[in-house]
Amino acid sequence: MLNWNDIIKFANHGAPAPDKRVEKTEAEWRELLTLDQFNITRLKFTERAHSGEFCSSHEAGKYNCICCDTPLFDSTIKFESGTGWPSFTAPIKLNAINYIKDDSHGMIRVETICNTCDAHLGHVFPDGPAPSGLRYCINSESLKLDQS
Repeated sequence: MLNWNDIIKFANHGAPAPDKRVEKTEAEWRELLTLDQFNITRLKFTERAHSGEFCSSHEAGKYNCICCDTPLFDSTIKFESGTGWPSFTAPIKLNAINYIKDDSHGMIRVETICNTCDAHLGHVFPDGPAPSGLRYCINSESLKLDQS
């Protein structure tokens, strides 16, 4: 199970390689995504707190990347954090997420991106519940729920 020390190690030295890579031009991403999805996943915007479709939803399934359909999180590890964004305790696979040191906005955080297509997802913090102690704070616009 991942812990905060693992996240810091990945942010400093890189995450395990993804199973595959998906790369598209900016024009191709714009064609595939809504304006909000593009702004969040490709330009690293953040949706307003409590505005996302998956903030309070608890339907069973896998949460996949909106850009490349890679499974990222499972509904069984989703929890109510009270922050206004969907929160998870761990990725579905060790190599599903890449971690980037983010020193924007006058603070140091760890950005989470899809390891397959580099879509901005949100950030991870060391204030989540046991057993991982992690809180993946993810934008709803960067996810789609696969209930199959």
